[in-house]
Order: sequence, then C-alpha cells, then structure tokens
Amino acid sequence: KMAEKQEEPSNTQNGEPDNAEEGEEKKKKKLKREDLPPFEIVTGERLPAIFFKFQFRNVEYSSGRNKTFLCYVVETQGKESVTSRGYLEDEHAAAHAEMAFFNTILPKCESSLRYNITWYVSSSPCVTCADRITETLKKNKNLRLTIMVGRLFMWEEPEMQAALKKMKSAGCKLRIMKPQDFEYVWQNFVEQEEGEEAKAFVPWEDIQENFQYYEEKLAEIL
Repeated sequence: KMAEKQEEPSNTQNGEPDNAEEGEEKKKKKLKREDLPPFEIVTGERLPAIFFKFQFRNVEYSSGRNKTFLCYVVETQGKESVTSRGYLEDEHAAAHAEMAFFNTILPKCESSLRYNITWYVSSSPCVTCADRITETLKKNKNLRLTIMVGRLFMWEEPEMQAALKKMKSAGCKLRIMKPQDFEYVWQNFVEQEEGEEAKAFVPWEDIQENFQYYEEKLAEIL
C-alpha cells in the first residue's frame, strides 16, 4: 500500500489544493526529490530536533547511533550562483547518505560549473563511502567538498585511517564540528516548533571536550 502512495502526485500527498502545482513544479525543477526510490533515502527540508539531539551528539561511544544524517549546502557557481540545501538520512542501509548524495542530489557535475559543497554529518564516512568521495573528487576537479563531522567513525581501524588520508589527498577538507557548527545546523537544518520563537541551541555538557578529543585524533590520522 505504501508503495502505491508513492505514485500519487505530490500535491495531493501534501494535502495541498491544485493551485499549489505551480510552486511544486518550480520546486521539482530545483531538486528532483520526487524521483527518490521509496524507503531508501529520507530527505526533507529540516530534520526533527529529537534526531538531531541524539544522532549529532559528539559522544565517544555512539551506541544506537548507526544512522548517518547528512545536511548539505551546495553552492553552484556558473553565470549566476545558486545555493540549495537540505538533508539526507540513510534508511535500512540501502544506501548510505554519502552515496545517496552523489546518486540523487548531485548525480552529475557540469564541467562548466564550480561546486562548493559543505556537509554537516553526524559521523565520518565508512571506508566504502570515503573511497567513493575520493573517486568523485578526483574525477571532478570543479568540485570542492568540506565535510564537517560530529564524530569519527571507527577511526582506530588502519583501513579507515588510510581511506581518510586518501580523501584528504583528493582535496576533501575534513573537519570536526565545533560547538558553533552544531549551532549552525540547529538553526538551519532542524525543525523549530511552529509559532514559537526559534529555540536557542543548548550545547550538551561535554560538547567542547568531545570536539577537542576528536580534533586531536583527526590531526594524528591526517
């Protein structure tokens, strides 16, 4: 049944009247979100606060935090600059969010354009995704990628360290999220309750120490 639902035109799905179609069309041209396969990648304008508070926490032991949330800002510089933003999360390991980004959000890079991309990701990529990032950057010299991560994933593994080094040599900037970066994500990518003043970002207790801990580890690896 759920799969049938996918087929309905998006305006009825959102419960909007037909005259909203024009706006929908414009949106579609901007980001073809409707083409995404069902159940694989969940995208949305903003992610629920509860997900953010749990998944983005830069704790050392991240039990249960086995999803990746990826918030992205893409600046495309051509005749005119266009900025798009959104977030992806991976579902059921069908596609990791990093792969999903290259498969759906940016399936092809026009060689005449320059892309400045920033990701804010709950944890650093796995080996497979890191390799894909490296390949993509090597192929597309017009692509600049900065990845801000909350935590380092399996950073003690030699294979993982090698993959991160390769990413760096391909030109990827890898950074650990500082408290200000978490605040930026909170303000720009997290749902705020309607009708209320935007709630201020409340840093968790060990946010600064955890940032320093991971920053040291990353420096040692790279």
